[in-house]
Amino acid sequence: MPESASVTAIGSTWATLARALSERRTVRAGYHDQVRLLCPHALGWKNGVPKVLAYQAAGATSLGALPVDRHQRWRSLFVEEISDAMIVAEPWETADSYSSRSNCFDRIALDVEVQA
Repeated sequence: MPESASVTAIGSTWATLARALSERRTVRAGYHDQVRLLCPHALGWKNGVPKVLAYQAAGATSLGALPVDRHQRWRSLFVEEISDAMIVAEPWETADSYSSRSNCFDRIALDVEVQA
């Protein structure tokens, strides 16, 4: 893929994730050959690379089935490796272990404050 197409794809994915985050909506997307339902909680950068911190509500992981323990469903994903991101009507989910203070970011652009 030409670099300009790659940048456009990242921008489009980032925009979808940002909208979902701000509206507390769920995103269906591909990541590492697995379809996942993601609930974005934070967007930012690590070492200059765009990342998202998301709660995975459903789908598979690279290791197989999604963990039953809701606290083990947090995913730090590289935006450029996400494909076919689309907002869907599934309910937005979270776990009480959310914190935007994560080592997955050097700089945060957007985050959601989860109310107890």
